[in-house]
Amino acid sequence: MMNSTLNHSSGLIEAAGRLLSTARRILFITGAGLSADSGLPTYRGVGGLYEGALTDIGLPIEQALSGAMFEKRPDIAWRYLSQIEASCRGAHPNAGHYAIARLEALHGQVTVVTQNVDGFHLLAGSRDVIEMHGTLRRLRCVDCGRVRQVESYAGLEIPPACPHCGGILRPDVVLFGEHLPSQALHRFETVLAQRPDLVISVGTGSAFPYIAGPVLAAAGRGDPTIEINPGGTHLSELVTVRLRMRAAEALPAILDAAGYSLDSGRDACS
Repeated sequence: MMNSTLNHSSGLIEAAGRLLSTARRILFITGAGLSADSGLPTYRGVGGLYEGALTDIGLPIEQALSGAMFEKRPDIAWRYLSQIEASCRGAHPNAGHYAIARLEALHGQVTVVTQNVDGFHLLAGSRDVIEMHGTLRRLRCVDCGRVRQVESYAGLEIPPACPHCGGILRPDVVLFGEHLPSQALHRFETVLAQRPDLVISVGTGSAFPYIAGPVLAAAGRGDPTIEINPGGTHLSELVTVRLRMRAAEALPAILDAAGYSLDSGRDACS
């Protein structure tokens, strides 16, 4: 199946490779579709973790996982936070994550902006990563602010207590109804000010301004854009190259087409 998909898309992969080979500043925008190739469920839609309209306690997931719910009933918010973390447990970065990290190592000017909270980009070796929604792997005390890194939530009392002050710990993620972290937003704005000349959207159909905005801005300037998504999105008709493929298939193929392979020796000065 993978070979037939690649053969069918070979012309588009070559076109994407040419764009990648000439780009100086590259911005990747990644969403749940990338981590789906690691076996993680998306949160909504067919086969999603919360495919139904309501959770098992009769609440929309947007309410159960809201900042307001965490303040009133942290046990309910933690119920679903722990479910999301459990869905990540045992999963690993896939070929798409590793391809992006490899490109950064060989090219240099590569930034990743991700909606995902699984931490897979950093685990794969990417360094310039902006986790817009935070990460499940970092817990923060709501009272004293101390931070604790964790590999998984296995064995944690839910909701967990801070070992320093006894306050409630929460994952350092953005819950529904909360603002994006100012530090991440500042880094994101800095990247946009540098005007990346290639924007690649991977596995996301989000209409959030910080996800769709860079693609729209690049298209408006006449700069090239690539979309990698098995399905269509509201951006599909605007991008320069559209690959209806899984990210774990498409990204390594594009890097190979651009001449960025592990043994190529190509670097940022080539």
